[in-house]
Amino acid sequence: MTLAATGLDATLLARLAIPHRAKSAFHALMDAGEAAMPLARQGLDHPNAAVRYYCAQYFDHFMSERDMADMAHLLDDPSAGVRSATLHTLSCDRCKGDMQLPYDGPILEKGIALMRTDPSAHVRAMAVGLVGRSVHAVPRAAEALLATQASDPSPAVRKKAGWYVPGGPIFRRTAPKRPRARG
Repeated sequence: MTLAATGLDATLLARLAIPHRAKSAFHALMDAGEAAMPLARQGLDHPNAAVRYYCAQYFDHFMSERDMADMAHLLDDPSAGVRSATLHTLSCDRCKGDMQLPYDGPILEKGIALMRTDPSAHVRAMAVGLVGRSVHAVPRAAEALLATQASDPSPAVRKKAGWYVPGGPIFRRTAPKRPRARG
């Protein structure tokens, strides 16, 4: 199905910016599926933060490897809500289907930077989730999480970091399974 066949056009992006129309516009974007991808890509650069936020949420379900760079630039967005939605999109494998998000690279580096310095405790907590998904594969992720657990000004961020550090409950639950010894 093409975007034209769905009846959607750029006015949908404008509706995402109107609080009382945003939810229905977002549902229309989601219902259009992959056909709405060009429109959602346009929305990532929209001047209105609400539009960028909803488009980041759209990509949580319809992202391809091609979209990683488009999403990464939103980690520098002036809106904490957009940064949080983007962090979720870049760290949640559950909604991605067959796509595998990378464990290392520039997005991890940006996640570590946000976890250390973002003014929003909510953004720092979301960055913990992004960094935490790399803790078994990338040693500097564990180091950054330990530093955050020890020194973040927010008790909630320190607590969440503790879930992902070596020995924490999420760390243990997500540990790669070791093969059983045959004997």
